[in-house]
Amino acid sequence: MEPRNNIRTKDKISIWIDLENSPHVPFFVPIIKRLENEGYHILVTARGQSQTFELAEYYNLNYYAVGKHYGKNKLLKAFGIVSRAIRLLPLVLKQRPIVALSHISRTQILLSYFLRIPNIVFLDYEYVQSLSFVKPHTVYVPDVVDIKELKSFHCEVKTYKGIKEDIYVPTFVPDPSITEKLGLDTSKIICVLRPPASDAHYHNPKSDILFEETVNYFSKIPDVLMVMLPRDEHQKKIIRGKWLRKIQENKIIIPDHVVNALNLMWHSDLVISGGGTMNREAAALGIPVYTIFQGKIGAVDRYLAKENRLKIITTVNEIHKVIKVKKWNRPENFEYKETLTLSNIIQELNQIIYKINAIKSGKYNEQYGSF
Repeated sequence: MEPRNNIRTKDKISIWIDLENSPHVPFFVPIIKRLENEGYHILVTARGQSQTFELAEYYNLNYYAVGKHYGKNKLLKAFGIVSRAIRLLPLVLKQRPIVALSHISRTQILLSYFLRIPNIVFLDYEYVQSLSFVKPHTVYVPDVVDIKELKSFHCEVKTYKGIKEDIYVPTFVPDPSITEKLGLDTSKIICVLRPPASDAHYHNPKSDILFEETVNYFSKIPDVLMVMLPRDEHQKKIIRGKWLRKIQENKIIIPDHVVNALNLMWHSDLVISGGGTMNREAAALGIPVYTIFQGKIGAVDRYLAKENRLKIITTVNEIHKVIKVKKWNRPENFEYKETLTLSNIIQELNQIIYKINAIKSGKYNEQYGSF
């Protein structure tokens, strides 16, 4: 197995990070950089779902491409998890990571469990399904999440202040050239649309109805320009089949390459998404954002809605009455409130790795606790 880029193989403490979905890439980019600056060797693996590979290339990550997504069918999902774990096994054995990190990669949780690699999981949606017969070492969640909802993980749960987007959004630098590259008419009201994750276990078909109604509604408003970000080629094909005429009229624009979603949203006027990450990214940027997600609403989205940073759309009628279709008064400069979320997480990871390494090297002391 060869890496997509030139991965370092120096004799350093190795940390394994697995990227199973496209939102995991920007989340882990600053974490990878900070850990590398701390002197660790980072093994990065990625699964072919949505635009994970393309985003890894965009951010110039050194990674191994292993496996693909097997859709919504539970049996195929289980097969995909096990078969990918088997494919990863030789690489992980060779690299010998001391700890594994992911944003709930079930493959990594499974393989780490059998190889006795302490596995640290980040998540920000408490209703995600866990693997009942294996457990991670530690789970990190935003402090607005009720840790009682995570009892199925059967492990230590730690919290951090803010939301996960506080980890990487502060590093964002706007690039206005994106509007020209995508051919966007900035005199119009630019709406970024993200379809629902139709193959996710938490998907509710009602989200698809709201998405279709939103597109049809915006199609009738002359000053609106829609930029759609399909999750994969299958979703793109469905969108082209339903709204081909609007695409030909440039009423709907679908980028033909991966784009920096933060940058696209910053240069838009509103965001509507059937998922989670883009909604929270838009909220972090201060952009008007509406969610049409119809699964069980998590604590982070409830928190953002309470703070009036996110509007939750639940009916077709609300699409017409709640969504404010107008230009956004964009600030001249992007300023993000300074947070210590990333630094605090890196500090805690350092402590965990130090303890684990002390145990493995035979220098274990009672002061380290047990693992």
